[in-house]
Amino acid sequence: MPFIDLNSDVGESFGNWSMGDDAAIFRSVSSANVACGFHAGDPSTIARTCRDAVAAGVVIGAHVGYRDLAGFGRRFLGCSPTELADDVLYQIGALEALARAAGGQVRYVKPHGALYNAIVHHQAHAQAVVDAVKAFGADLPLLLLPGSVALARAEAAGLRGVAEAFADRAYNPDGTLVSRREAGAVLHDAAEVTANMVRLATEGTIIARDGSRIETSAESICLHGDTPGAVAMAASVRAGLEAAGVGIRSFV
Repeated sequence: MPFIDLNSDVGESFGNWSMGDDAAIFRSVSSANVACGFHAGDPSTIARTCRDAVAAGVVIGAHVGYRDLAGFGRRFLGCSPTELADDVLYQIGALEALARAAGGQVRYVKPHGALYNAIVHHQAHAQAVVDAVKAFGADLPLLLLPGSVALARAEAAGLRGVAEAFADRAYNPDGTLVSRREAGAVLHDAAEVTANMVRLATEGTIIARDGSRIETSAESICLHGDTPGAVAMAASVRAGLEAAGVGIRSFV
């Protein structure tokens, strides 16, 4: 039986402001990209998310981002590579402390938002992320977009680079994600999304927004926890994959 990982961005609530239904998402996914406090999440939210992930048997990963709480990490910051590496290392360490207290540990790293998209092409920031992860532990995989500079830099540094696909995001024909500033960037049709992810897992292709097929060898599928209808969509994708004979398990 083929297997694939389902991951989701979680732990992004802040104080009295609620974002997503993490506990419900954990019924469908195998990996949790937990916010580390720089783009979202406060210590109590992060700690609770770690406890819920451990209880659900979901693997914990560090969802690191630019230091941009006001912009939800979706704005590029032109910080120096040294500052960025220190910020990323700090975030992994903070999450590790809370994960350990919950009986778990950080098992992988996934950049968030603008940082994730920047290191598809930005050489210096890609290297900074790789350097930070390697400084924490060379056994931590990095979850990244296929064909990105960061993926190549990770593998060159001896890290495991894990390619992922996005269930609820539209793709450009070149394999990059459609910018959230554009209409139609986020997908909401659960049936369409499920069919596309089954196609990915069984045929290795994704349909771009112009109808063309993109070949990919993604090991993980991301389902954003803050997308409207995320819980139902995650359940639909999991059910569709299992019906197609694809098992769900974390890449770690």
